[in-house]
Amino acid sequence: MKNTYKVFVYGTLREHESNHHFLNGAVCLAKQCWTHGILFDTGLGYPAMITDKVKVIYGELYEINEMILKKLDWLEGFEAEGVDNEYERITQTIFTDHHSEQAIVYSYLHKKVENLPIINCGDWKRHLHTNTSKLLYFAYGSCMDNERFKLGKVDHLFKNIVGCGHATNFSLAYTVHFQDGSRADMIEADDIVEGKVYEINQEALHYLYEREGVMANIYRPAFINVEINGVLHKNVLTFLVVNKKEEAAPPEHYSNEILRGAKGFVSSGYYRKLENKLLTLKQE
Repeated sequence: MKNTYKVFVYGTLREHESNHHFLNGAVCLAKQCWTHGILFDTGLGYPAMITDKVKVIYGELYEINEMILKKLDWLEGFEAEGVDNEYERITQTIFTDHHSEQAIVYSYLHKKVENLPIINCGDWKRHLHTNTSKLLYFAYGSCMDNERFKLGKVDHLFKNIVGCGHATNFSLAYTVHFQDGSRADMIEADDIVEGKVYEINQEALHYLYEREGVMANIYRPAFINVEINGVLHKNVLTFLVVNKKEEAAPPEHYSNEILRGAKGFVSSGYYRKLENKLLTLKQE
């Protein structure tokens, strides 16, 4: 039996990034996962990380064979243990939406990052892709509802609706708890979530950061694949819950916002699925 390894990637090896081709033939185990560490911008077009007990780095988990591992060693400048490598090959715990497991991570030496700027968000994709003048945003919860935008006097920022998006390999869940009930989230699963795709600018992005509690670490910006009318759009912005809990029923007003925003826009089958899930949670 051929040897296989699990590796966590957090920079240019991630999907749609410049060195992802080194993972051709690998099996993706999770695209929304994290580990403990601190991320730095080398200024050379790629990040570096060091281990840490508190801070978090986001990335992707793959299963690879020995041939791919050798390619990654070459890319990361790892020759062998005890050698002055560019990156060290270490093993640490990776956390997914469903479980945790051990995997290889390529880590910089602490002394090499002394003068490098920290990427405080811990996400290379967010660091790269949130500073553009326009970006696509996938809304799957209450942000499908234009009435909320009107109440906040920001509806003019969300006029450009690109279409109904399909986020594959996700399922809708209600995993963040407030005093009045839960709020929507997406977790990795063999399913599809439908939602509205907007083209937004930086002003809209700042509004979403505040609304989603990004600074409070409630939701985090994430970049996913979304299909619109059969066309794949890469690195589409959405927001995912940071600290996921067991599902609970959302409050009535929040359920109404989701259904109001989705009605007549998502497919009829998906709309029924939304209704049934909200009803089931309410009855539990």
